Amino acid sequence: MTEPAITPELIAKHGIKPDEYARILDIIGREPNFTELGIFSAMWNEHCSYKSSKKWLRTLPTTGPQVICGPGENAGVVDIGDGQAVIFKMESHNHPSYIEPHQGAATGVGGILRDVFTMGARPIAAMNALSFGLPSHPKTAYLVKGVVEGVGGYGNAFGVPTVGGEVRFHKSYNGNCLVNAFAAGLADADKIFYSVASGVGMPVVYLGAKTGRDGVGGATMASAEFDDTIEEKRPTVQVGDPFTEKRLLEACLELMASGAVISIQDMGAAGLTCSAVEMGDKGGLGIKLQLADVPQRETNMTAYEMMLSESQERMLMVLKPELEDVARAIFAKWDLDFAIVGETIPEDRFLILHGNDIKADLPLSKLSSTAPEYDRPWVETPAAAPLGDIPAITPLDALRALISSPSYAHKAWVWEQYDSQVGADTVITPGLPAGVVRVHGTKKALAFTSDVTPRYVKANPFEGGKQAVAEAYRNLTAMGATPLATTDNLNFGNPEKPEIMGQLVGAIKGIGAAVAALDMPIVSGNVSLYNETDGSGILPTPTIGAVGILPTLDHLIHGAPKSGDLAVLIGPTGSHLGQSALLAEAFGMDSGDAPPVDLAAEKRHGDFIRAQARVLRCCSDLSDGGLALTAFEMAEAAGLGVALETGDIAALFGEDQARYLVAIDPKTLHGLKSAGHSAGVPVTVVGRFGGDTVALGDQSAPLKDLSQTYRTAFATALGL
Repeated sequence: MTEPAITPELIAKHGIKPDEYARILDIIGREPNFTELGIFSAMWNEHCSYKSSKKWLRTLPTTGPQVICGPGENAGVVDIGDGQAVIFKMESHNHPSYIEPHQGAATGVGGILRDVFTMGARPIAAMNALSFGLPSHPKTAYLVKGVVEGVGGYGNAFGVPTVGGEVRFHKSYNGNCLVNAFAAGLADADKIFYSVASGVGMPVVYLGAKTGRDGVGGATMASAEFDDTIEEKRPTVQVGDPFTEKRLLEACLELMASGAVISIQDMGAAGLTCSAVEMGDKGGLGIKLQLADVPQRETNMTAYEMMLSESQERMLMVLKPELEDVARAIFAKWDLDFAIVGETIPEDRFLILHGNDIKADLPLSKLSSTAPEYDRPWVETPAAAPLGDIPAITPLDALRALISSPSYAHKAWVWEQYDSQVGADTVITPGLPAGVVRVHGTKKALAFTSDVTPRYVKANPFEGGKQAVAEAYRNLTAMGATPLATTDNLNFGNPEKPEIMGQLVGAIKGIGAAVAALDMPIVSGNVSLYNETDGSGILPTPTIGAVGILPTLDHLIHGAPKSGDLAVLIGPTGSHLGQSALLAEAFGMDSGDAPPVDLAAEKRHGDFIRAQARVLRCCSDLSDGGLALTAFEMAEAAGLGVALETGDIAALFGEDQARYLVAIDPKTLHGLKSAGHSAGVPVTVVGRFGGDTVALGDQSAPLKDLSQTYRTAFATALGL
């Protein structure tokens, strides 16, 4: 097959800018061929190289006594004591999910699971954070249905419980939904596997499913904006098979136990290219590949297609040669491909052969660690104007506006399609501040949450970045867990626009400040840029996934309010309505500044909640919708009414930070108040649970009517 000529149009189609192409010419001293152009395109695109964000990502706190391995590997590794580690990461699959929602979401789940088990961990929990356009948009219902089916279908079949996540709707996602997938697994702390190749002449082994043409160019597509050619991009979406991935998991864990693995890497974005280059570069070695030996499920595949295919359920390994027969037998038992496709070489060289033909011969280190890095111009987001007066609304109408919105309505339609109990260790299923999973065979448990409030980040990237971390901290704390560490999934628009780059910079600064103050270092993550359609970008959405630990389940705060229990506010009375859910849902307003985040108060109040865990019947952090929405959700879940004493809109719906609502037996109030006084933490009775009505000040409505609205609004809004 004759390869196409390298033209300016072809170079541009590969997402390579003229100055970058000039750099390629300088590096190799000649014009690249078609396959080499594809390899540079894959390795230098935003999705793989982080060329716009590297400078700022380096500023994030990533270390701590609990951190075994921070960013740079497939996933982060955190010590949980007793010789065990939790391994976790969150990653986006936004563009594929908009083009083909079922497979885009499914392969996002598959990819993040491989990131975890390629390091030697057995996955124990998954989450997903989903952002969609307006329910009235003609594509939204189709995307929601497809994404949820894809997430559930893959996770359920693979056998990992989905224990949490979030779903939001906003017009900015009309042309570009976000699918952020999280996975966590457990491993022995002294049996972690890394992707650093070592040794010269070591066999490079292909493992798993066969290579096809699905996903060719997927990483490059993920680093481009959408336009009216979107349907042409459908072939760049991968197709997943969760049953093959389950076999791959078991085969890999058995292989690792055999002692045959020197290094191992998931074939994710840019497939064989990225996995081989990263393994070689980390080990200071070159890689030689023979594509004729790559298992293929389609005929007449070219070198370009094989190197850039993103077919799923595949791994690349550097093998101890003396254990080849042992390793081969393991993969034969699991009915998976095992093929030696190359070797490590001492030269800084990425040599690709297809039969007797050299298809690529490039300096390997120039493809990865010396990829372009930009210090893009950025401008600070202007300070928001003061909020001023808001339209008049009654407390009950304000509550109805929130609970009838699909962003805040009950999400059972979503999570009931996920298996949250597979593995039999799930303690807390979706619907509460954080999911909780037992560490099998121990008394410990791990808590998982994901959080961000995009409208805050748009109004004030620094405070919005802080708030995303602070809310994750509170959600773990509300279950009684001590926060351990975080992973970030930074979703933004086009970084070549200074105002968008300014959002990214501000958010990273805020995230960095918060993880340092709250001792939740960033140990892994992903950056997804160019989330725009026809020049219109998404709300900046830096999702924070966080993990916490419960030494025993005795520390778990989990129950339901009982009739007669007091509703007690921990933290200040609400007053901040800027950028609130109330403004957005009741009036379609995005006015005012984001609420400021006092990190010292967050730490102080969080420590207080954990210290008082045994006297708290249940606990939830206050975030979107403030006191009124949180109290309603807590009461409704218990089938009880609730009466809040105040009818003040700001006190009810303000979104001031560092706050929790707890339900307690009245007999414990004195002790709780005394402890709060000693700790410098406000403790205020704001109402009482019980009865069959919801009362906000002097207004009330039957619980059953509000509950009916709350539990049907999601499906109704989307016509599901």
